[in-house]
Amino acid sequence: MTLRVGILTAGGDSPGLNAAIRGFGKSAINDHGMQLIGFRDGLRGLAENHTMPLTTDALANILTLGGTMLGTSRDKVHRMVVDGVEKDMVPTIVKNYEKNKLDALVCLGGGGTAKNALRLAKAGLNVILLPKTIDNDIVETDASFGFATALEIATEALDRLHSTAHSHHRIVLAEVMGHRAGWLALGAGIAAGADVILLPEQPYSVARIADTITARSSHGRNFSVVAVAEGARDEHDSAELAAAMKLLEGARGESTVAAARRHRDNVELSHRENTVRLARELEAATGLESRVSILGYVQRGGIPCAADRLLATTLGSAGAQLVAAGRFGVMVAARGQGSTPVPLEKVAGRTRLVSDDHPWLTAAKKIGTCLG
Repeated sequence: MTLRVGILTAGGDSPGLNAAIRGFGKSAINDHGMQLIGFRDGLRGLAENHTMPLTTDALANILTLGGTMLGTSRDKVHRMVVDGVEKDMVPTIVKNYEKNKLDALVCLGGGGTAKNALRLAKAGLNVILLPKTIDNDIVETDASFGFATALEIATEALDRLHSTAHSHHRIVLAEVMGHRAGWLALGAGIAAGADVILLPEQPYSVARIADTITARSSHGRNFSVVAVAEGARDEHDSAELAAAMKLLEGARGESTVAAARRHRDNVELSHRENTVRLARELEAATGLESRVSILGYVQRGGIPCAADRLLATTLGSAGAQLVAAGRFGVMVAARGQGSTPVPLEKVAGRTRLVSDDHPWLTAAKKIGTCLG
C-alpha cells in the first residue's frame, strides 16, 4: 500500500529547509514509493487544510534555495488565533490528517515545533520532527540545519565590522540572534576574534566590559569589537527575568498562568534594546565612540552552505527511512556522521544552552576574550 505523508515547515525560516524537504521527499518517493502532500504556511496550513502536491518535479532545483518553498508560521496548535479568537486547533488538525488519508506527518522546525509535534503525537498522529534552527539550541542532536550557514554569515559580518572599528577607533557592538542560547554569538565571536562576547547564559557587568576596553586602549588598541547575543542581559536584568520565569513556573490556574506569562513577556519586551543601551553605557564609561550593528534576519536568509545542505539531506533521507519502518513520535537527531531517532518527550520543552565547561567557552577564556 502506498503511504501518504504530509510535510510542513514551522517556526522561523532557516537555510537548509528546502534541502531537507528535498532530501526527505526524493528518498520517500524514489526509495519507498510514498505520496507526499505539502502543507502551506506551517501548522496553520495544516489547521486550514491548505495543501500542495509534492512531486519529484516540485522538488527539483530547490536544494540551494533559502527559506522554505512551503512557507511557515509560528502558530501553536493548542493556542492558534482564528478570526481574532484563540482556539485549540488540535481536533481540527486531526480531522484534516484523516481527511487527507495521511499515514504520517513530518514537521521541520525548532523548539516550538517540537512541542507542537509532541501535542499532535499525543493526539494520535504519526509524527516525525526534523531539527531546524540557526540558534543551535535543540537538545539531543549534535547539530541542527541552519546553524552552520548563520555562523558563516555572522562571522563574515564581524570580520567586516572589525575593520571599521579599527579605522575609526570605536567600539562596535554586533547583535546576533540567540534569544536564550548563545551558540551563534559565541561561535562567530571566537571565529572573528571579537574582544568581548556576551551570552544569554552569562549575565554581564558593564563595568567589567568597560575595564577590558579601557585596558586595551592603555596598550594602544583603541578599538573593540563586541559580539552580543540578542538575549544577553546585564546582571540586574537577568535577575529580573529569572524572577519572572520563577513566577510563571509556580503559577497555577488558567488566569494566573496567563497573568504570569504576560508579566514575563513584558519583562522581556523591556529588555529589547539592551544592545543600544549597552553601547551608550560603554561610550560614557570609556570615552570611545560606540556604534551598534544589528544583523537581524540577514543571518537566516539566503543560500545554505555546504554543511547545512549535507546535514539537511542526511536527516531528511533518514526521516523517510523511519516513516517506512513505522517509527514515529521521534526527532531525527544528528549523531556523528549519521543520525538516530530520539523520542519527542526528550526534546520538547528543553533548550540546549552553552554550558560552563563547553570547549568553545573554555577556548574563549584561554585566549583572553572578555565574557562580561
